[in-house]
Amino acid sequence: MSLTSRILALAVPAFAALLAHPLMLLADTFIVGRLGTLPLAGLSIGSGLLLTVVGLSIFLAYGSTAVVARHVGAGRTRRGLEMGVQAMWVGAAMGAVLALVMWPTAPWLAAGLGAGPDVAPYAVDYLRWSLPGLPGMLVMLGATGTFRGLSDARTPLVLSIAVAGLNLLLNVVLVFGAGMGIAGAALGTAIAETLLGLTAALLVTRQARRQGARLAPSWTDMRHSLMVGFPLWLRTVTLRAALLLTTYVAAAQGAAALAAHHIAMNVWNLLAYALDALAIAGQTIIATALGAGDRAEARSFTSTMKRWSVGAGVLLGVAAILTRGPIAAAFSTDAEVRELVGRLLLVVGATLGLAGYVYLLDGVLIGAGDGPFLAKAGVITLVVYAPLALLALLLPAGPTALLGLWVAFTVGFMGARAVTLGLRARGEAWLATG
Repeated sequence: MSLTSRILALAVPAFAALLAHPLMLLADTFIVGRLGTLPLAGLSIGSGLLLTVVGLSIFLAYGSTAVVARHVGAGRTRRGLEMGVQAMWVGAAMGAVLALVMWPTAPWLAAGLGAGPDVAPYAVDYLRWSLPGLPGMLVMLGATGTFRGLSDARTPLVLSIAVAGLNLLLNVVLVFGAGMGIAGAALGTAIAETLLGLTAALLVTRQARRQGARLAPSWTDMRHSLMVGFPLWLRTVTLRAALLLTTYVAAAQGAAALAAHHIAMNVWNLLAYALDALAIAGQTIIATALGAGDRAEARSFTSTMKRWSVGAGVLLGVAAILTRGPIAAAFSTDAEVRELVGRLLLVVGATLGLAGYVYLLDGVLIGAGDGPFLAKAGVITLVVYAPLALLALLLPAGPTALLGLWVAFTVGFMGARAVTLGLRARGEAWLATG
């Protein structure tokens, strides 16, 4: 299979699968929105907490992708499947522990995100009724990485679409049919995620049995998964911190600026999914090449995929610029907010090529197992970005400061990431084989 075919076979299903979880939350939003403003505000707080936990656990997918693909490339598919199984055991254990910790602390967590006394009961209900699904969701992350490591992007796609449909059906039945309110939306999501995790685990287990792989939990292998994953977790923490800092500064610019920032960030995130899909393809392709001991192929593939990703970023950027008016009109009726969104999307469109470069190299280095460097680079870029973002607080509050903030984010933050990742990719240290 040609490199182009391999990229498309991995990236297209990965992009569709990435959209499944946001679609589940969108379904929750649509249904809970029918219950009133307070339940919807509670959903915002509760789902935000869950998204943070799941986002910080993404290392389960990234780590297992790199480890499994390396073993496959080295002709050790059975060992790769064993490590994928252990990643799922780690996910199950993490999910159970996090659920047990978050259940009693739910009121404090909701208050920490700003839930007032009228919103807090809804936020706590949603969070607590959702927690039983957390182990299944984290098991799915480990399984997803295993499938990707086996160059199978279609199975996660099929599972994600199926669970999104099941989630919608369960939510309608439990919220309206059973009269459970916001708790029904959370329970529907928890049931869907549990079935998702069980099904994914069954499919991985079936393949592992065919290869004669060990299925029982192994502390040694689970610890290895955690050691591989911890630097990727730290990398993710730095990314989340940068996003939280950006939102904090935007919130200081007034209601219209914050609304425009929210719309622009959602557009950015959607476009980032497309670029991240190419990065996910890069994880598998590079890990497989290095597992087979072919450094020249890994470097050649990186150059080709880098051109793909930068080109995709440029095209998406042009699309964002050309459609900035309709996008602004679709999400706001406020003239001031629309104008601000239009300005921000100009910045987004002009810098998406740079983002494509960053996302691809991030995926390549994850596939190469270069987590420790990515953690260090994450800390460096956050240190560089923080003062740039805070400088926006010194500008006149409102549109000027918001525009300065987005230039700092898209040029300063992404530029710092491009420098650190680009310098690393030009060297030889990341090309560790075997």
